[in-house]
Amino acid sequence: MASYIPKHEISIEDKAVSPERDLWVAVLGRALLDAFREAPKLNLDLPANKTHGMYYKYNRDQALHFFLDGGQYFKEVCEMAGRNPQYVKEKVRKLILRANGWNVDVSMADTSQYRARKRQKGLTGNSYYAAKKTNR
Repeated sequence: MASYIPKHEISIEDKAVSPERDLWVAVLGRALLDAFREAPKLNLDLPANKTHGMYYKYNRDQALHFFLDGGQYFKEVCEMAGRNPQYVKEKVRKLILRANGWNVDVSMADTSQYRARKRQKGLTGNSYYAAKKTNR
């Protein structure tokens, strides 16, 4: 993630809070791990393991909600970490879409080739059958 505070605005006072900033960066990193980490391979037929599967799904859902709809808490964590909340949200959104199989690297201008139907040259419809009938 890119640094949110420009380099020319960092003063000696900002360097004094760097352990706190590192802590908040670690909080963002842990939320990313929770959002994208897979559940361990457990035998879910055992009663003791059923809660583990639900626990990992719950953590993943909560972490995804934090990044996509976190609101004020998300903004505060990003600001304490020295990161731009809009930038972080957009990057995580792209990661989520990629994980779900979407190609987010193609711009909308490049997709016009998929929308336009190419017409075949030659006769189509009734004119094709009329021309075929006269060639017999």
